[in-house]
Amino acid sequence: MTNRPTRRTILIATGATGATALVAGCGDSGGNGSGDSTPTSTTVTPGQDGQDGDELASTSDIPVGGGTIFKDEKVVVTQPEKGQFKAFSAICTHQQCLVGSVSDGTINCPCHGSKFKITDGAVANPPATQPLPAKNIVVEGNSIRLV
Repeated sequence: MTNRPTRRTILIATGATGATALVAGCGDSGGNGSGDSTPTSTTVTPGQDGQDGDELASTSDIPVGGGTIFKDEKVVVTQPEKGQFKAFSAICTHQQCLVGSVSDGTINCPCHGSKFKITDGAVANPPATQPLPAKNIVVEGNSIRLV
């Protein structure tokens, strides 16, 4: 039997700074913090925030009514309607598999069959129960950047 420290022992040993970090890391279910499990919008109009980020793709790389998965960045960018771009985590909220495809209006996980809507990341087919977390992007001209 191993002696694992209790949360109280860790809190006492790390002080207030460690306690804040420990509490902040507990229990986030991937929602937006408002009690509503719907992710916040990621549609960004050109020049809206002026922040530079890593360029993911050209707008022409994202099919209308579909999306593209960027495995290295673990993000999926969708274009539900012409000129409307959304971005979500590409990590399935069920068991953290990388999503594998975007088709027929959903982002699809190959591990257990979860599907998420390309419009808002909401669960379209279980077993996942939480939406894909939204990611922030900026669309400037033909460039899509992750911020």
